[in-house]
Amino acid sequence: MTLEELQNTIREEVGVLLYFSGENCNVCHALRPKFKELFDKEFPLIKQIYLDAHENAEISVHYQVFSVPTMIVFLDGREFVREGRAVSMHRMTEQLSRPYSMIAE
Repeated sequence: MTLEELQNTIREEVGVLLYFSGENCNVCHALRPKFKELFDKEFPLIKQIYLDAHENAEISVHYQVFSVPTMIVFLDGREFVREGRAVSMHRMTEQLSRPYSMIAE
């Protein structure tokens, strides 16, 4: 996926989760299925995109991702939530629940 394709997707979708991880990041690999399950259940309209930060260096630099895991949620084309390193599923759910419910109506 190119940066331009990603930006088009962010503009076109109701919401997008960018999940930046790394090949050697054990935390990234442990959290990914948990966040996938959370978003599948609670935020199904948000498109999930998983990116290796190293393999997608241009995208990582563009979004200022310098550590993994980093999750960025875009709603209506704008960055809404950014979580990195010490990621809390509970905090992300709290931040997204109300705006998501307005978008999903």
